[in-house]
Amino acid sequence: MNNFKYSNTNKRYHTLDYFYKTKFNSKVFKVSLNAGFSCPNIDGTVGYGGCIYCSKTGSGEFAGDVKDSIEKQFNTIKEIMHHKWKDGKYIAYLQARTNTYAPVEKLKEIYEPVIKYDNVIGLNIATRADSITDECLDYLADINKRTYLTIELGLQTINGKTSKLINRCHTLECFEEMVNKLRERNINVVVHIINGLPYETKEDMLNTVKYLNNLDIQGIKIHMLSIIKDTPLAELYEKEKFHVLTKEEYIDIVISQLEYLRPEIVIHRITGDPDPKDLIEPTWLIKKFTVLNDIDKEMVKRDTYQGNKL
Repeated sequence: MNNFKYSNTNKRYHTLDYFYKTKFNSKVFKVSLNAGFSCPNIDGTVGYGGCIYCSKTGSGEFAGDVKDSIEKQFNTIKEIMHHKWKDGKYIAYLQARTNTYAPVEKLKEIYEPVIKYDNVIGLNIATRADSITDECLDYLADINKRTYLTIELGLQTINGKTSKLINRCHTLECFEEMVNKLRERNINVVVHIINGLPYETKEDMLNTVKYLNNLDIQGIKIHMLSIIKDTPLAELYEKEKFHVLTKEEYIDIVISQLEYLRPEIVIHRITGDPDPKDLIEPTWLIKKFTVLNDIDKEMVKRDTYQGNKL
């Protein structure tokens, strides 16, 4: 029997669906949008080329079409979701690249209309720890009083050697300082990590989660490294053929990571979601629901749950 506190299903970890249903008493959808931002490690501010795994869309494969206005993107995606669930509420998700990387006046032009759309109850903003100015922090604190705001920070790993290899171009200290600044303003923080980065061990991946568990974060997104066509990572893989995690290795690592996370931390994502036509490896990622089900089954088999090792 599953007695995990934050679950109304067979899940032994704190799912986003459970969190939203409990908080908003409704089905909640994220509508992924592409506002056409760049990144400081693309345009030369701190580096060039972006993170080595990032696709041409800036990891916004399932966001709206950047050629369309934000409103058109929102309505197109909303309509698709509305056919499935008539009574859903929406969270606008600025997904592709670094969505605070612009002057505050420009950010206002993008954020303000979105949070006023019908049935939009929140705003999620994907960004980097080195791309939120103090002026932007003040503005985010103001938004946070008006809607349910979440800032998503890409960390990926705490390993300094790996972060150089992936061209992240900011320090762990910078990341931790930004988490603290956001939390001082009572802004929710979700952190992205990637399992299977080149040459990382299971211990490296567990160390990233143990570090995050000691910070005041509200959620985490666990991704599996996708090797996508036409990326520097694809070139590196072609040249060095580094080890790509098997599905079984990934499941083992994810379950071990969950055991070291506080039960109240919401698991926003637990596997990757690559576009199959661009994916080189691992091909097992395409069967997302198989991965999710296998994680559930293995947790039952091990009789474990999120926070079990704390």
